[in-house]
Amino acid sequence: MPRPVTLFTGQWADLPFEEVCRLASEWGFDGLEIATWGDHLDSTRGAVDDDYVAEKKAVLEKHGLQVWTISCHLAGQAVCDLIDERHKDIVPAAVWGDGDPEGVRQRAAEYVKDTARTAARLGVKTVTGFTGSSIWHTVAMFPPTPESMVARGFQDFADRWNPILDVFDEVGVRFAHEVHPSEIAYDYWTTKRALETIGHRPAFGLNFDPSHFVWQDLDTVGFLRDFADRIYHVHCKDSKKQLDGRAGRLGSHLPWADSRRGWDFVSVGHGDVPWEAIFRQLNQIGYEGPTSVEWEDAGVDRLRGAPDALAFVRRVGELIQPPAAAFDAAFSSRS
Repeated sequence: MPRPVTLFTGQWADLPFEEVCRLASEWGFDGLEIATWGDHLDSTRGAVDDDYVAEKKAVLEKHGLQVWTISCHLAGQAVCDLIDERHKDIVPAAVWGDGDPEGVRQRAAEYVKDTARTAARLGVKTVTGFTGSSIWHTVAMFPPTPESMVARGFQDFADRWNPILDVFDEVGVRFAHEVHPSEIAYDYWTTKRALETIGHRPAFGLNFDPSHFVWQDLDTVGFLRDFADRIYHVHCKDSKKQLDGRAGRLGSHLPWADSRRGWDFVSVGHGDVPWEAIFRQLNQIGYEGPTSVEWEDAGVDRLRGAPDALAFVRRVGELIQPPAAAFDAAFSSRS
């Protein structure tokens, strides 16, 4: 059977949760990947308040939607990051508190733990998100970055995330880290190192989002094959390269949709992500979870873009299904 297609609500958190449910249902999504910001889901309440969780379930049921995953990308980002004014705009006010960096990191870690508890109450087995990184700012390797500094950054990740993952284990939920620039794992080799640093514990897996692989020139299919046992969730998001000799991979501090950028996010199916090859590989590795549309395209209205993305993912996902019999079975002379 084709995998369920969900809508990630992170880019819709300015709208009331019930309105997003209505839209997603009318468009034909199977369910939501619910963001823990806006009024969509409050992990602090969800971790302890049965009535609050019941209310969310009732809204989903009213609109015929299911939930397989919830997201804590924004709070997760603050767990390991060097905290600055940017984080104040994305984390809950209670997590920001007085803005003291170490206090923010610790409160963010508690919020991620509460997200695991909320997920368990919702009957959800996977939480997607970011980890943050204390060493992302060293990625250019200048001033010269000693290996000891990089090692401390990975150890900081392990020290901060292992206690979080202990809670995930306690409640029977998995964390799916999105491999993404600005995180501890942002490409192939940093993913391997991150997994090694935490001892390959099963509570920590991956949210596969190929839009971030394309502009880095990473092999999407090879990544799925090599990390098959860690693919806990899949985002359907696309990006388009425009590397013309002036526009570069690092974006030049230019805003989204600026034609001078070297790459940009675009609606699913309108970029450079090799979706058919990816869906074939998802079949090969036995991935049966949802494919979640994370709609981002600064040049298209989202009310047009989201249903268009759904139609594309449905078409490719339903086409690329293993056949009941091999095509060359008909060549056999045996009856």
